[in-house]
Amino acid sequence: MNDLRVKIITYGCQMNEYDSHLVASELAARGAHLVETVEEANFVLVNTCAVRGKPVEKVKSLLGQLRKEKQRRGGRFVIGMMGCLASLEEGQAIARDFGVDVLLGAGAIHKIGEALEKLEPFWDVGFYPELDEVVPPPPAGALSAYVTLIRGCDHHCTYCVVPRTRGPEVSRHPDLVLREVEQLVAAGVVEITLLGQNVNSYGKDDPSYPDFADLIRQVAALGVRRLRFVTSHPMNFSDRIIEAIAETPAVGQYVHLPVQSGSDRVLKRMAREYRRDYYLERVARLREALPDLVLTTDIIVGFPGETEEDFQQTLDLYDEVGFDAAYMFAYSARPGTPSYERFEDLPREVKIERLERLIEKQKQWSLERNRAWIGREVEVLVRGPAKEEHWALGHDQSNHPVLLPAAEVAGPGLYRARIEEASPHMLFGKVLEPALAGSVSP
Repeated sequence: MNDLRVKIITYGCQMNEYDSHLVASELAARGAHLVETVEEANFVLVNTCAVRGKPVEKVKSLLGQLRKEKQRRGGRFVIGMMGCLASLEEGQAIARDFGVDVLLGAGAIHKIGEALEKLEPFWDVGFYPELDEVVPPPPAGALSAYVTLIRGCDHHCTYCVVPRTRGPEVSRHPDLVLREVEQLVAAGVVEITLLGQNVNSYGKDDPSYPDFADLIRQVAALGVRRLRFVTSHPMNFSDRIIEAIAETPAVGQYVHLPVQSGSDRVLKRMAREYRRDYYLERVARLREALPDLVLTTDIIVGFPGETEEDFQQTLDLYDEVGFDAAYMFAYSARPGTPSYERFEDLPREVKIERLERLIEKQKQWSLERNRAWIGREVEVLVRGPAKEEHWALGHDQSNHPVLLPAAEVAGPGLYRARIEEASPHMLFGKVLEPALAGSVSP
């Protein structure tokens, strides 16, 4: 494998980013060289997302380009596909159409070494428990990193492909999680994000494991300066978890809690299990325990059967909660989901018009919430230069994106800053001092 030059291209969520790091580590350990461009590579591996139609179209476009590259090189070029789309019949049909050589489902990515030892095409879309026994090495020089706690999901929302692509909930052994965190802290990582499709149900599948609330405390006790987690389901966001957040300074007061809709009728059709009043009760409990709570959410607009009245209830919920930010999507019908098979889709123009109205609502609330931070001092983890000239980009403990003057930033790292301006999607700060000795890379 010493002559293998690999380019990994990742679409989708943080779990996919973690899985790409896991695969890259396995390939590097086997002697492969990781390269920056397709032109340098003789093996391109695409890590795919299947949650919405848009990333699927992106994958198809990329695979078309890779097929042309393979033809140009006379076949001396390997195309690989992994992740959620690879787990579905839809993705496997796409792989056949575009001449994919290596295909690994989301539960079989640790088979990458075995795949490349064979000369013939290799496809495996099974689910293997040993995947969760892998502890990848820390990413070189990184100040932030992901750690997977649990894979799969036991909820069956009618719009979601995750139970099919990643299977039922399976928690990693806590010893493996804590070992990985220890290695990251020792390597100088200052921010760790705990991952799962439903991270707060960690441990439910094995009574010998700690629950998520206890695991938060155990991870924080290892010396993590910043600790975050995604994604949560409201039905599993218990008082114990809220108490653990409030009692663990490393976690801060940022919570991402998807609501999806403000209409009970739509929530029922989505099979979300909770209703509006329950969600509002969880928000009230969070704000009681976390007075500086920064709350973000996910909302799907234009779900099949959503009426104008249903949508107005979502707008009203946004005003009642006052979310700091939201990831908002027009409903995307995905083959293999119950909503695709049972419900008639709304016209695209209806979905887009409602999405635009919700985005305007979000901008108003985000600007109001962000302006409340003007004058406050925060700790900003700077990742590097921003797209905007003369600025460096980072985020604070509450996960606000923050721009700092590039002239005041010596390099990636932690800085104390004072917020001086705000827009709906960004805070603008002035550097006061590095926040942690040795955390800044010149």
